[in-house]
Order: sequence, then structure tokens, then C-alpha cells
Amino acid sequence: MRAILIDDTKLARQELRFLLQNTKGLDIVGEAANVDEAKTLIEQVHPDLIFLDIQMPGKDGFQLLELLDEVPEVIFVTAYNEYAMKAFDYNALDYLQKPVKEERLKTALDKVRSKLSDKQEQPKELLSENSQVFVKDGENCWFVELKHIRIFEIYDNYTKIYFEEQTPMIPKTLNYMETRLDPQTFFRANRQQIINLKWIDRVEPWFSGSIRIHLRDGSIVEVSRRQTLKFKELMSF
Repeated sequence: MRAILIDDTKLARQELRFLLQNTKGLDIVGEAANVDEAKTLIEQVHPDLIFLDIQMPGKDGFQLLELLDEVPEVIFVTAYNEYAMKAFDYNALDYLQKPVKEERLKTALDKVRSKLSDKQEQPKELLSENSQVFVKDGENCWFVELKHIRIFEIYDNYTKIYFEEQTPMIPKTLNYMETRLDPQTFFRANRQQIINLKWIDRVEPWFSGSIRIHLRDGSIVEVSRRQTLKFKELMSF
């Protein structure tokens, strides 16, 4: 299990590293003192787990998670207790309050091991374009074939689904949706959107080597530079 420590206070990172030093199977692969450093490091080393402070100069820990295309497992480590509910809205596995107690840290790590084990042992079947899903938004319900859904879009901690003239929202994150959708049909264009490749009308070059995708319904989706490279690999011979 590979982990990163993210905290603007060097002493806090040192204390946490000391507590973790004898943890079997855990490899601390880096540290970061702010969101920008953390984002770069995460994209370079792809850790399984991050220990994340919330209040840091500039952007906070929650904003870091919103910037990531792929989010590792998260244990928040903070001096404040008022963010606990919000932390779990971001799918954090645990919330540790400073000073961190060794027993609480052990419990948090057990949760991570269990979650990672479940991911490896029980992969969920991917949903293809012909799969039919049940969608409920308030009092409204639909059975929808995925081939009719053209865009999945992040909306706070919900995902907005675009099909026909409907735009319901479901209480699932876009990261979760990405794990369930067949990547041969559904493509993560940027941090906010997943698109149905079968709905593409045309593609045009955009700024700094990125592209824009025009869908058959008239929607225009800007693809991030990183995802543009993936798109070209996916769609090339």
C-alpha cells in the first residue's frame, strides 16, 4: 500500500511519519505541503492512499479532491472536528483529529486495507451501452438504456445524467460512475464530465494541444490535455 502525507506543517508530517514507520505493508512514497504540490505528486506516483490535512494556505483539502481525475483512498488528518460530516461526503474512509492516537490510526488503516482488498477481490461487472439502469430523482423514476445517455456530469456530490430531454441527478460521484462504465463506450473527458463516445459528431483541435468534442445533440465538451492524449490512444489504430 503506497501512501502520501499532505500537510502544510512539516512537524505534523514528521509526527505522522513516525507513527506509521512500523506499519507493515505501508510505503510512504512522498510528502506535500500544499494542494498544488499534492496534485502533481499524486498524478506522478498514483498512491493507494493519502493522509490529507484540510486547512492549508491557498486551496484546502476538499478543493484538492475536486481537482483530481482519479482520487485515491482518503484519510483526513486535521486539528478541527467541524469538518467530519463534509469529509464523509467526499467518501473519506476515516477522519482523524490531531494529535493522532496510535490506536485510531490503526483502525483507519484497517479500513483502507479492507477497502483495497474488496476492490481486488470483487470487481463489479462493467455496464455496457446495452445495459439498462434504474434512475430515480425525487419522485421521478426511469429505466434507461445506457446507449441513450450522452453525458454524465459532476454536480457537487451528485452526478447529473443527460438523456433525451431529462437531466436527473443521482447520489453517486463521477469517480464511482467511471468505475462502472465500459471504457470502450464511455470516456472521462475532464474532471467534470464523462461522455458517450457513440454520441460524437465531430472533434476539433483546441487550446494547447487539447480538443473539443461536438456531440450529436449540439453539446460541446472540452477535453483536458491529459485526457486528450488518452482519447487519441483510444481512438487510433
